[in-house]
Amino acid sequence: MPSARWLNKRRPHWTRLTELVERAGRGGVRALSHKELQELGLLYRQAASDLAAVREDALEENLARSLNQLLARAHNLLYAGRGHSGWGIVEFYRDTFPRIFRETFPYTLAATVLFVMAALMGTLLCFHDPSFERYILPPQMIESIQAHKMWTESVLTIQPMASSAIMTNNLSVSFTTYALGILAGIGTVYMLLLNGLMIGVVGVACYEGGMSGPLWSFVAPHGVLELPAIFIAGGAGLVLARGLLFPGLLSRRESLALAGSESVRLVLGVIPLLLIAGTIEGFLSPTHLPPMLKYVFAASLFTMLLLYLFRTGRSKPPAATAPEVFHVKQK
Repeated sequence: MPSARWLNKRRPHWTRLTELVERAGRGGVRALSHKELQELGLLYRQAASDLAAVREDALEENLARSLNQLLARAHNLLYAGRGHSGWGIVEFYRDTFPRIFRETFPYTLAATVLFVMAALMGTLLCFHDPSFERYILPPQMIESIQAHKMWTESVLTIQPMASSAIMTNNLSVSFTTYALGILAGIGTVYMLLLNGLMIGVVGVACYEGGMSGPLWSFVAPHGVLELPAIFIAGGAGLVLARGLLFPGLLSRRESLALAGSESVRLVLGVIPLLLIAGTIEGFLSPTHLPPMLKYVFAASLFTMLLLYLFRTGRSKPPAATAPEVFHVKQK
């Protein structure tokens, strides 16, 4: 737990970091000299170490939140100007995206809960009123289920075209779910509830039509990537809504810009997941492979996804330099 003496000693460093960040925010990093840029990087590393210490004290929650926001602004300044390269893309998907996913995981979890609640609601409504599915599902799908025939069989005859259309649709749904977060999160919540309700209704319709086996053996191979991608996109939309509704110590504009930067990287991270899911949905999911083989494939893919999201990108940050390496300017 940090002492009052330690806090008083560190505050001038945070004040100086705030000065540099605000000046660069107004005029860009070119507004800082080479020496000031080095100082900015040093202060950033020190503040990151300080934040870890401040978080140990539950009474300093507001200070921890303020420091976290300051670090996020400094991070954007330090890394936004880096040249983009093929290696930068590899680094983003190897380290940055999994790290941001873990940092914002409560929002992804909230999106997942909303989706699951809607799916359960759709399930209960269909069992309570069997005619409810007719208000949700298109007539062609209902007729196909009643005929004990999967509506996805046509995909096999036009696999490349179908796979492309599926990818486009998945990307559209995910981006829309994210972008509607700008409506104070209402649009994101609506999309999550709508898609959750749909899968619940489809599940019950197939169960009553004796088609549960074909349905879930079709959904499993690609769904283990597609659904988490939608949840992450929904979480990104909620992050965007948080920046709009709860700016904290920042101005609403700065808070929204910060949340936008964070959430956009989340959405960019799910693009490969959706592309892979679309390929699987077009070429593997609708095939007549044994269901057990599809489930084993899905379980393996989901395990790899969890390992990727929760284990990669955990390289240790640079060690913080001793606090008194440079002289802090006093006002």
